[in-house]
Amino acid sequence: MTLRERIQGKGDPATSLASVQSYREDRAQGAANMRATLHSRLLKTIDLTAVDRMSDSELKLYLDTCIQKIVADSHIVISEDNLAHLVYEIQNEIIGLGPIEPLISDPSISDILVNNYKTIYVERKGRLELTKVQFDNDAHLLKVIEKIVERVGRRIDESSPMVDARLPDGSRVNAIIPPLALDGPALSIRRFSEVPLSVANLIEYGSMTSDMALIIGALVKVKTNMLISGGTGSGKTTLLNVMSGYIPDNERIITIEDAAELRLQQPHVVRLESRPPNIEGKGEISQRALVKNTLRMRPDRIIVGEVRGIEVIDMLQAMNTGHEGSLTTIHANTARDALTRLENMVGLAGVRVEPKALRQQIVSGISVIIQVARLSDGRRKILSIQEITGMEGDIVTMQEIFCFEQTGVAPDGTVLGHFRATGIRPKFAERLQARGAPLADYLFDPNRVKER
Repeated sequence: MTLRERIQGKGDPATSLASVQSYREDRAQGAANMRATLHSRLLKTIDLTAVDRMSDSELKLYLDTCIQKIVADSHIVISEDNLAHLVYEIQNEIIGLGPIEPLISDPSISDILVNNYKTIYVERKGRLELTKVQFDNDAHLLKVIEKIVERVGRRIDESSPMVDARLPDGSRVNAIIPPLALDGPALSIRRFSEVPLSVANLIEYGSMTSDMALIIGALVKVKTNMLISGGTGSGKTTLLNVMSGYIPDNERIITIEDAAELRLQQPHVVRLESRPPNIEGKGEISQRALVKNTLRMRPDRIIVGEVRGIEVIDMLQAMNTGHEGSLTTIHANTARDALTRLENMVGLAGVRVEPKALRQQIVSGISVIIQVARLSDGRRKILSIQEITGMEGDIVTMQEIFCFEQTGVAPDGTVLGHFRATGIRPKFAERLQARGAPLADYLFDPNRVKER
């Protein structure tokens, strides 16, 4: 039986399926070999000095011309469509990130998750989808990972098999390779919109209500220290970016991050990024060192992308010593868990502080906790806005101002529920009144329920 007959489904079904799979793999391998051959010849042909001076559009045109000349000179038989596709792939290899470059360019994709060289998922509108995109092999994927981390002066190898980095557009990248990754290199890219989301966008998407936005905006303007809490992918950084938009343009803002991803729109911003140790284990600059240094840089606002360790002590001290309006995020499932995590970070760092003294610092430093979450339908929402009111004995007391109440799930999987005020008028209302940002009483009316 011929291969054509097997592909057309004649004969044994199992044999036919295996033949189709084998045929597809052969074609994919042939295309990969052709691309590798052209790529190798191209590197010997192009003028690297001239390439460095070209813009991306000029470079694409130059590569297109060079590849077509190589094909003609080598008498390679290939259709125009296949040649155009090969040129596009080689351009992506040289200029971009290879096979995943089209995914990077797709504005509807928020996450790119490379489990291994042949299994790549993306997230659209909160839902994961398996793509048909593949790398040639582990070495091909590793080459792209190295290209990413080299851009930001970091490294990844067997002695340092994990890395956090970023793309030029600010997208966050995490990569992990063997021996830690058992099935080959793995890559995760958290993408950010080219145009940063605004408060209006979050209201439109149902992440918050206009009443909540008014209160959050007023709190930022009057320099209230706030903590954004939530799980991975819940929208903490997005909300932090949006909240920073309320900061006046005449204030000096300093941001501190492990991998720079905040994109503030104010003109007076200094961005700092921590540095991992080099191959000898030296040269590390931690977030704590950056927070300490920031206090000498005359900041009006300090924004820490995420507190993860001992830097929490210096952050709390900054909040308690005149650096009002500081903002940061933390991984936690509830507002109460966020306070517990702050305490645990100090304990895990080996710093001995009496629990009550530490809690007093937290109460004095942080006024509001905003809890965000990614719901089962993929949408991100602010679940709770809580005010820290003080201490009763050794317990930190809080009161909830706004909440999201889930009432059910629609047949299509959409989460049903509504936002509402709890009816409690917060203590910070007096602070806002005194600083020229009074809040109307109706904002705290529990009967103003908004379905979302």
